Amino acid sequence: MNLFDAARECLDAADPAEKVAQTRKAAANFLSGNLPITKIEAAPDPIRAPGRPAKPELVPPRDLKKRGLGTAEGRAAFLHAIAHIEFNAINLALDAAYRFRDMPGEFYRDWVSVADDEARHFSLLSRRLNELGASYGDFPAHNGLWEMAEKTAHSCLARMALVPRVLEARGLDVTPAMIVKLRAMNDDASAEILELILREEIAHVAAGSRWFAWCCQRDGVAPQSTFAALLDGVAKGSIRGPFNRQARLAAGFDEAEMGMLERLGQQP
Repeated sequence: MNLFDAARECLDAADPAEKVAQTRKAAANFLSGNLPITKIEAAPDPIRAPGRPAKPELVPPRDLKKRGLGTAEGRAAFLHAIAHIEFNAINLALDAAYRFRDMPGEFYRDWVSVADDEARHFSLLSRRLNELGASYGDFPAHNGLWEMAEKTAHSCLARMALVPRVLEARGLDVTPAMIVKLRAMNDDASAEILELILREEIAHVAAGSRWFAWCCQRDGVAPQSTFAALLDGVAKGSIRGPFNRQARLAAGFDEAEMGMLERLGQQP
């Protein structure tokens, strides 16, 4: 068993508890040096839907019902949406480690560590959902994160630019306000989970920034113009403000990029 085989097995696991357990075990083995990165000539499998349970039902984002946070059901629906993001994030980190071969060892260490964090986040949210009388799968969800993974499967550079630095970075922008609302409702247990996730997601987005810059240097392209072209092409319409400037700067965005994002975020 090598890292690529282990990542494929984790990706294919459909039961959430099994995926979490396999991911955390594989991460522990890899990070302790017991799961090698074997140089193999075979290309990764073409990207396909990862293992997932029959529920939640996947629907277009516009079909998701909006619920307020003022009720236990509303908070459960909100936390379910975050849990679904974290479930997808497990698969996204695993796929990065599985799909992009011949990268430096630190690339795999970063994304295996991210997968381990996301699995832990999903477990915390699942437990909190249970405390609120709900379970993962009880509410519909959308598949936007994995759809972007499919669009960027051909390019590590595009994946690093558009998944961590666009879709996942959105969490840096919106989570602080959600924490304030949960605190105002005396839901400190949920707020503390989101505070933990926010702190650790800065490092995850920073990993995307780091490897996007590395890929740009490898390919001899300018990071800012390349990022702008990808935003205008593959990720058109995905940029919405306002932005958490402090968190994004900590996650590897520079002032020029922030200015570009802020201009895009103001467009109708």
